[in-house]
Amino acid sequence: MNTLYLEHANITVNNLERSIEFFKTAFPEFEIRGGGESNGRKWIHLGNEETYLAINEAIEQQEIQKNYNNSGINHLGFVVNDVEEIANRLLANGFRRDFPKQVEEFRIRDYFVDDDGNEFEFVQYLSDNPEERNKY
Repeated sequence: MNTLYLEHANITVNNLERSIEFFKTAFPEFEIRGGGESNGRKWIHLGNEETYLAINEAIEQQEIQKNYNNSGINHLGFVVNDVEEIANRLLANGFRRDFPKQVEEFRIRDYFVDDDGNEFEFVQYLSDNPEERNKY
């Protein structure tokens, strides 16, 4: 069987511990799979047996300017079982919503940013039918 999925994403952040807190708040089941220091910077792999985030701490902190007008990755999207549960945990831990929650016919989407301004979409599908899930 040929299965296609994103194994990992690799991001650089200003504060590794705060980034771990963001993702562990969203996904309490995620564990640190490995980590260390390389070329003077700390890094970890955070996830489960199937997928993970490779998170590197920047050597020199910088303010990140992100918008959809410039090239680069705009956000990463995660399919989740319960958007509201994740949103409540993130808000309770001081993380901010980037856009109002979007409740649509066949999905609910919510966007949050970490302390570095990296945007993450959490989507809960309300249908198993691909035609409905992919209706825009």
